[in-house]
Amino acid sequence: MSLHIFKAPQDEPSSSTSNGELRLLCAYESGSVTLRRYARADKATSVEGAGWEVIWDVKVHAETIMAMRVSRNNSFALTVSADHLVGRYDLGSNDGNTACVLHRTKHPGNAAIAIHDNERVCVVAGWDGSLRLHSTRTMKLLGTLKYHKTSCQAAEFAHSLDAVTTVSVDQKLNNSDDDEEMGETEKEERARWLIAGGKDNRVSIWTLMDFVK
Repeated sequence: MSLHIFKAPQDEPSSSTSNGELRLLCAYESGSVTLRRYARADKATSVEGAGWEVIWDVKVHAETIMAMRVSRNNSFALTVSADHLVGRYDLGSNDGNTACVLHRTKHPGNAAIAIHDNERVCVVAGWDGSLRLHSTRTMKLLGTLKYHKTSCQAAEFAHSLDAVTTVSVDQKLNNSDDDEEMGETEKEERARWLIAGGKDNRVSIWTLMDFVK
């Protein structure tokens, strides 16, 4: 099971009253994904689930959802499972019939997924130990990285430099010594890192190409 709580995007076209509305995205072992909204304006807290309404509930996976990841701006989410499918969910949609697009891959058995800060590229970590880079819009395969001999259980992109510059002043002060030790070239290289961990007790670090056109 996976959870993600967020506020509705401010530019959501559905209605002005939903802007800033608290929402909860849940992925279940049944293979379904449910988007809920907190509808009670008179109470800021919920007791035993009171006030949460289902916006849509969709199921595209035949197997348990192993991982879910939401884009940086909370506009869409991706899920992977033991099957060969990748689900893409439009978090700005209120219609369950159109909220999800199903993509079929040639590789069943996926344990983790991550989305790059640019929101155009994602990586899927497979049970076969491979890391596969895809387009988040079409799920076209962009490349395959092979190192782990057994299942990859986790994968994560480093934050891009523009995302790093948005951290708070306190964080910058706490990390000032580390930042001073790295030159701009090293910072740019680390911002292109992809890190993965597998059941083989190994962690792999990959320096990817610059995705910025």
